[in-house]
Amino acid sequence: MPKESAQPWTLARRAELMNPSFIREILKVTERPGIISFAGGLPSPKTFPVDAFAQACAQVLRSDGAAALQYAASEGYGPLREAVAAMLPWKVDPDHVLITTGSQQGLDLVAKILVDHGSRVLVETPTYLGALQAFTPMEPQIVSVDSDDEGVRVEDLDGKAEGARFLYVLPNFQNPTGRTMSEARRAALSARAARLGLPLVEDNPYGDLWFDAAPPLPLSARNPDGCVYLGSFSKVLAPGLRLGFLVAPPAIFPKLLQAKQAADLHSPSFNQRMVSDVLKDGFLDRHVPTIRALYRSQRDAMLAALAREMRGLDVTWNTPVGGMFLWARLPAGVSAVDLLPKAVDRGVAFVPGAAFYAEDADARTLRLSFVTASHEQIDTGVAALAQVIREATKR
Repeated sequence: MPKESAQPWTLARRAELMNPSFIREILKVTERPGIISFAGGLPSPKTFPVDAFAQACAQVLRSDGAAALQYAASEGYGPLREAVAAMLPWKVDPDHVLITTGSQQGLDLVAKILVDHGSRVLVETPTYLGALQAFTPMEPQIVSVDSDDEGVRVEDLDGKAEGARFLYVLPNFQNPTGRTMSEARRAALSARAARLGLPLVEDNPYGDLWFDAAPPLPLSARNPDGCVYLGSFSKVLAPGLRLGFLVAPPAIFPKLLQAKQAADLHSPSFNQRMVSDVLKDGFLDRHVPTIRALYRSQRDAMLAALAREMRGLDVTWNTPVGGMFLWARLPAGVSAVDLLPKAVDRGVAFVPGAAFYAEDADARTLRLSFVTASHEQIDTGVAALAQVIREATKR
């Protein structure tokens, strides 16, 4: 028998800081038969334009197959960069657009070029878990900025912005809370950040998914040289494409490009050409309204179910005006983490809100996604959740 050798691998410090996604772990539980899941941040597969992509696939292979299957420029496919620049609500030079492998890669690239060990990074309270995962391996000091129903409380920046590399914000239908930053708050934040010399990283994967009115102008439109803007095709086309984009000022674009080259050379050329083909002739203008109508209907179903089933339970929740998520808070003394396994036993899953806090987590909060469940599943799932909360409060 050969002698067992010692473990030869020594992990880097940044690897020790990497943790599995709490949400991904929960999603494994939701794969059990019969579970009604309000947990995932997944778009509804009903919204995927399969026929449009079937036609685009054939067209790309027929007209440009060799190039589509070849290595490509790291910046991205030229016509797609031009399409991105044209669809944004302010004047954007296509040369400032970088196509990324999902907007999550954009967060990773930003962290790699802007964050050193010990750097201060500011985030909303709460904030997107995926951003915390992207930033943490760079060993920053992540600082939460006080936030309310309109987003970041601008006055809290004065004591925290000094030396910060950037403030990360999701102004539109935020993940996890579903809240939207008002026009007044955006104007105040943009002005205060400029005065403080604080760069903004604006993440906007949900901005097109409004229900009644489009959200206010992006922060990046107000101060392009002081912002990085992240966008995604996952929520308006399909997440399996793994395509997103960022818009960055000339001062940092070359370094983001170099980080992209080191990460994956380029995002899938074939996928880029397919998306470019699908986007032509105003496809999104016809397609996205169908997503909005579906998601609004499901939001309304969840709001109605909550109002009916949570009566008398001291549970509170917000009314998102777009996006995919609703934020709720349990009665005093009830922990969402402790409640989750009991809810799963009753056939319903959600995401405890504590995972979305950089510090001082509120254990009573939870995120509910309403876009992948039918009206009937929403009614059944919310009723089951209410029963579990009722039993927890009695105990």
